[in-house]
Amino acid sequence: MAEAAVEIAARRTRGLDRAFEILEFLRVKRQPMRPNEIAAEIGAPRSSVYELVNLLLSHGMLDYQGDEGRVFLGRRLYFLGTAYAEHFDLMRECERMLTRLAEETRETAQMCLLEGNKYTVAMMREGIRPFRISSNVGELVSIPWTASGRLLVSHLSDQQIVDFIPPEDFILPDGRRLDPANFIAQVRGAAQDGYFTFNSEVENFTRCFAVPIYQAGGNCIATLCLVTPREDGVRNRDDYLDSLLRAAGEISEKLGYGQDQYRGAGARR
Repeated sequence: MAEAAVEIAARRTRGLDRAFEILEFLRVKRQPMRPNEIAAEIGAPRSSVYELVNLLLSHGMLDYQGDEGRVFLGRRLYFLGTAYAEHFDLMRECERMLTRLAEETRETAQMCLLEGNKYTVAMMREGIRPFRISSNVGELVSIPWTASGRLLVSHLSDQQIVDFIPPEDFILPDGRRLDPANFIAQVRGAAQDGYFTFNSEVENFTRCFAVPIYQAGGNCIATLCLVTPREDGVRNRDDYLDSLLRAAGEISEKLGYGQDQYRGAGARR
């Protein structure tokens, strides 16, 4: 009888894992899909996917989109996200800082995170200059392609970084391969400096600036970034970094981490 109870619990756990996999798959795909298409894409039995889709529909986690049986993320997830944003101070503070950065620098400001073993832009405020640069919020990008990536993995050991990042993610958009050893050296340099800046590997003619947001204990849990035209990025480098470091320092202090890191980084520049 005990074995039967354990098996029932295991089946429920597998079903819950599969339900989250369906939701995450649709979040990444960003388009409505039929249950049979979802099953094929995630490699799951159709019967279990149909059963879970119907369950998620009944709870408002999925909604029908169109007239061909396609489903997408449901409105109830919006309300859950709103409750999360209202409760989680980091999101509120970052939203305020992004608005300040965009107004202060006139450039596009972003808050970026790790999503699994990828990088993503979680929040963004476009600059007020005529030439605007923007990114797709929530899009998953290879960590080595980004300035923020150098900071977001800085708490890991060298071997942990190599194990964490898929080997194919070291292939840059132009087909060149970034040597993992060079990437790790950049990670260590960024951690010491307290920022990282370079010409974007993803978008031509842009320069990226990233500084860390630290939680108590010293791990980088997010970054504040500016994405600028390359020429303006070179010309205004120090001003942009000063703005970012002040903003990230204020947020980190509220999370229990002192601002000495940022003062030190500013002095080293």
